[in-house]
Amino acid sequence: MNAKTTIATTQAALFGLAACLAATLLIGCATTKKVDWNSRIGNYTYQQAVTDLGPPDKSTVLTDGTVVAEWISRPAGSPSFSIGTGFYGSHTGVAVGQSFGGGQRSIRLTFGSDGQLAEWTNVTR
Repeated sequence: MNAKTTIATTQAALFGLAACLAATLLIGCATTKKVDWNSRIGNYTYQQAVTDLGPPDKSTVLTDGTVVAEWISRPAGSPSFSIGTGFYGSHTGVAVGQSFGGGQRSIRLTFGSDGQLAEWTNVTR
């Protein structure tokens, strides 16, 4: 195997790896649905929220019967990872990046004494 064949094989392998990684990330992101919380106000119950989101990470019942519950959607310091490749002539480059940080993100749902969703908000700490 000569040098040009080795370089071409390496480039093809790196490109294939990057394409597979990108496809995996896109497929994972494509399955995440955005929830229209505004449309659920008045017709979404605490029990439905627990069924959909699991038990809340925090919750409290106020004296008037209002339930305020919070679900963590992204823990603090969630890492991100990226990889990239580049080709120019017979040169190949690979770059890898990773970052940490970012605040914790939660969704806070408030249910009235009737058990229906009354208010929602995104919370970043």
